[in-house]
Amino acid sequence: MPATSSDTAEELQLALGMLLRQVRAAAGTGVTLSQVSVLKRLERLGPCTASDLARAEKIRPQSVIATVNALQADGYVTRTPHPTDGRQLLISLTPEGRICVRERRQAGQNRIAELITERLSPAEQHRLAEAVPLLRRLAED
Repeated sequence: MPATSSDTAEELQLALGMLLRQVRAAAGTGVTLSQVSVLKRLERLGPCTASDLARAEKIRPQSVIATVNALQADGYVTRTPHPTDGRQLLISLTPEGRICVRERRQAGQNRIAELITERLSPAEQHRLAEAVPLLRRLAED
């Protein structure tokens, strides 16, 4: 009997969770997942207000502010006055923040590449590569 979409969803969720744990372990820095998400968002969007980040991350502004406070204390982001709205501050990556994002991304990619090479046959590697666009479509907003 073929798997239902619910069965496939359950197996995919389990497999992705296990893979993400391996990627996180490989990255190994003391930065939390929410902090990494904000750093990556700033890398993609450039300087943003806390409101912009909250909307993009789909979380409350208070949560973003707490995350940004921790990132600023660690030297990963800075706040500067908004050029046109004096009531707002722009949050930007520091050079240390860029390095953190780059290192975490590289560590994760390296770990996934190792797993693909070690655990999958060439034919399976090809099938996985063909599935990536489908996974991307599932993940897009």
